[in-house]
Amino acid sequence: MIKVNTDITAPIATSHPREEEIDEFEISVPSPPELMKRRAKKHVGFIIGGTVVVLVLILAVFAPVIAPSDPYDQTLTNRLLPPIWHEKGSWSHPFGTDALGRDYFSRVIFGARISLMIGFFAAAVSAVVGSALGMVGGYFGGKTDAVVMYLINVKLALPGLLVALSLVSVFGGSLIALICILAFLFWDRYAVVTRSVTQQIRTNDYITAAQAVGASRLRIIVGEVLPNLMNQIIVIASLEMAVAILVEAALSFLGLGIQPPTPSWGLLVSEGRSFMFFKPYLVTIPGLAIFILVISINMMGDGIRDITAPEGRN
Repeated sequence: MIKVNTDITAPIATSHPREEEIDEFEISVPSPPELMKRRAKKHVGFIIGGTVVVLVLILAVFAPVIAPSDPYDQTLTNRLLPPIWHEKGSWSHPFGTDALGRDYFSRVIFGARISLMIGFFAAAVSAVVGSALGMVGGYFGGKTDAVVMYLINVKLALPGLLVALSLVSVFGGSLIALICILAFLFWDRYAVVTRSVTQQIRTNDYITAAQAVGASRLRIIVGEVLPNLMNQIIVIASLEMAVAILVEAALSFLGLGIQPPTPSWGLLVSEGRSFMFFKPYLVTIPGLAIFILVISINMMGDGIRDITAPEGRN
């Protein structure tokens, strides 16, 4: 006969982990900032792109200290000197000189200031305008959203480059005019994304709770909706900054952007095209500078998107 233990005071076996193990497991879970930090350390594109952008930014900020000479100083006896990698090159002019004898290294460094300044402020202004319209349309809906969508559709129907050429020919190619024109070209991208995300956010419980306690609509949009859009806005801004640099370079190349003698990478390419078969460095150096900066910004923006994504793309 088989005996069965009927003692109810006997300890019952359990498969649940001990409390110490649960506590240890909970402590080992990384917080969202720590998780993003780990992703950033492993993201090669973000590291390379961010490093290049930081280096260009340092060169631009400290251009008066780093530049070997004044970028506007003309010495006709030194015109069209070769860069340092040529046999007759000299360290006094590492990138050689242009047709007016101006040090090309100094002009390239000071040109970085123009490109970064226009790219950053154009992306920032367009982010403010586009995000504001997108949040207002997405939150209020109805006729307000219809007006915002109408403005977006009108903007999307406009040929961007032709509009830029027309506006520059009317308002000129000054720094402030270029920033405003480029901001006008790019605001719709922010509006489309922020409107779509705001429509999803406005149905969340914390928005309903804020409305229940009597928070104003402005307080809800600024304090509740905007913080949840910052990741998308930053990613779009990093990509639009690269596009703004390219458009500025194209306008300067056509003679409608930054006007001489102010150094701009697009203007340097335009000035050097007359000598491109005899002095190719006048075109290749600023052209490579534009290419490297734009692709680095794109890599950094793609890295920011992957790092801040909830699913942690790799």
